Amino acid sequence: MSWFILVLSGVFEAVWATALGKTQGFTRLVPSVVFLVGIVASMAGLAYAMRTLPVGTAYAVWVGIGAALTVAYAMATGEEPASAMKIVFLVMIIGGVIGLKASH
Repeated sequence: MSWFILVLSGVFEAVWATALGKTQGFTRLVPSVVFLVGIVASMAGLAYAMRTLPVGTAYAVWVGIGAALTVAYAMATGEEPASAMKIVFLVMIIGGVIGLKASH
């Protein structure tokens, strides 16, 4: 259950990171609310997962999932240019996350 919650928390990390970029300094209400809900859900899930998973592993997986999804979303929406090298490095991050899970 902790791994499922951790992955979900990583998804919420991507949500709050993306929303933060759209708040324009917290001057836009909807992205600001999405940011606040996302960060609370993300941190709560990370804290829950850390009850049974090692801190280093949980944090690395959480950051890896959040970073990979944030960049993938930005490339998919055209906010950030996609390139073959970016995709290769995203796959490497995902491989690292899978490796941490497999070695646990």
